[in-house]
Amino acid sequence: MSEKYIVDHKLLKTLAAAAAVKIQADDFNTGAHLKVFAVPRGGVPAALAIGNELNRKIRLVDDVAHADIIIDDLVDSGATMARYDKPFYVLVDKREPEWAGKWIVWPWEAGSDGDVEDNVRRLLQFVGEDPNRGGLLETPARVAKAWLEWCAGYAQDPADILKVFEDGADGYDEMIVVRDIPFYSKCEHHMADIFGTATIAYIPNPDAPRIVGLSKLSRLLDVYARRLQVQERLTAQVADSLMEHLKPKGAGVVIKARHMCMESRGINKQGSSTVTSALRGVFKTEPDTRAEFMSLTRD
Repeated sequence: MSEKYIVDHKLLKTLAAAAAVKIQADDFNTGAHLKVFAVPRGGVPAALAIGNELNRKIRLVDDVAHADIIIDDLVDSGATMARYDKPFYVLVDKREPEWAGKWIVWPWEAGSDGDVEDNVRRLLQFVGEDPNRGGLLETPARVAKAWLEWCAGYAQDPADILKVFEDGADGYDEMIVVRDIPFYSKCEHHMADIFGTATIAYIPNPDAPRIVGLSKLSRLLDVYARRLQVQERLTAQVADSLMEHLKPKGAGVVIKARHMCMESRGINKQGSSTVTSALRGVFKTEPDTRAEFMSLTRD
C-alpha cells in the first residue's frame, strides 16, 4: 500500500514557492494578470497557493484556450499533463524519486478516507445516481472501508506469514498438499471480482527441513490475492514465495478461477473458468512428481 504523506501548510507554502520560481523563470509577458486554468479539482487550491507566492497577480479562467498556463496539484503518471499543450505546473511531481510511491494528502482534503469517499460520490454521479439518496448516504464510507479490506495484502509481508518449524518435519520428505482453498481478488484491469480455489503443495528439503502450519498456505494465498491482480502473476507469486522462504525441494500451485471482468461485461460469457499453474523445483523437473501433483489437483 502507498505510503501516506501529509502535506501541512508550511510544506505547502514551500512547494508553492518552488513552483512560483519556475513560473517566474519562464517569464510570461502576458499583461497585468497571468491567466491560469486550474485542473479540476486539486488544481484550484494549488493555483491559489502558487498565486500567493508569485510576484504578479493571477486570474483563473474557465476555458483552457484562454489560459497562459495550466496548474494542477500533482503529476502522477503524466496522463493529465499530456492532454494539454500549454505550460503545465504542479506542486508535486510523483515521477520524481522523492515523491514516488507516496499518497499525498493535501491540507484542503478532509483526510485520505474523506477524499476517497468524495471520489465514490463522484462515481455515483457518473453512473447516474444521486449520492444524496437515502440508501446511498453511507455508501461512500462503506466502499472506502471495503477497499481497505479487499486490498489488505499490500500491507502484509509473506515472511511474517510463513513462520517455519525447522524441527517439526522429523525427516518428512513427501508432498504436502492443501486443496481447494477459496480466495477472492480483484482484476487490475477493471477492478472486477476474481474468485476461485487454489491447490498449493510443496516437498520439504530433507537436508534443511522447513514446514509451516497448514493454515499458513491459505494465509499466503490471501496476502497476494488481496491486491489488484492478474491470475498468472498471483499463481507465480505464491509458488515463488514458498521457494524463497521454505527452501523446499519444489513447490506447485494450481488456481482455478472465474473472472467477472469477462462474465459481467465485455463478452459476457458466464460460467467459464481459467486454470493456471506454477511449478518450481522438482515439481517442474521430475515428471513423476509433476504427475502426482497434477493428479491430486483433480476432483
